[in-house]
Amino acid sequence: MTDTKPSGREVLITITGASGAAYALRLIKRLGGMHHPHLHVVVSDAGRQVLRHEAGLKLPAAARSMGNDLAKHMGMPNERISCYGVSDWFSPAASGSSNIDSMVIIPCSMGSLARIAAGCADNLIERAADVMLKEARRLIIVPRETPLSALHLENMLGLARMGARIIPAMPGFYHQPASIDDLLDSVVDRVLSHLDIDDGMMKRWGR
Repeated sequence: MTDTKPSGREVLITITGASGAAYALRLIKRLGGMHHPHLHVVVSDAGRQVLRHEAGLKLPAAARSMGNDLAKHMGMPNERISCYGVSDWFSPAASGSSNIDSMVIIPCSMGSLARIAAGCADNLIERAADVMLKEARRLIIVPRETPLSALHLENMLGLARMGARIIPAMPGFYHQPASIDDLLDSVVDRVLSHLDIDDGMMKRWGR
């Protein structure tokens, strides 16, 4: 794995209640294996339920305890992750004056997608996405749903036109995946590419 020096990058990773929590955990694990960036994490209440059901990871609601447990689960130092509650309006993610330059919603539920597209910020995840859009910063959305209705597609189109990058959780097979981790990495590779972060593990076509 590439050994890089700290870059000052501040990335916000948010987890909603859509199925596919393993994508978020894989992204955090790969970013955690590098010296950068610093990770800010917000998990919705529904997201915590999905993590428990799909990954057997029981995260407490309290932000500090959640950060400690998540760091331990990922094998990362506690200081690498800052967790916030979904109602923590005083967190850095709630303001455009923060140093957070990128945000990933992984996985993104269709409910969260719709509220963000409509500008309805009822929790920190939605507010943070609104901040990314208004500040013209990098917002990456990883929707996970099937089939997709016309409304889902219209919301994605609207957000794409606003500058968000839509990366559906659609694993590729050209690299001949041999495990679930390979399938997860197929999507996470694309997310990291759009974050302009290379951890040395990325598989690229033609290489």
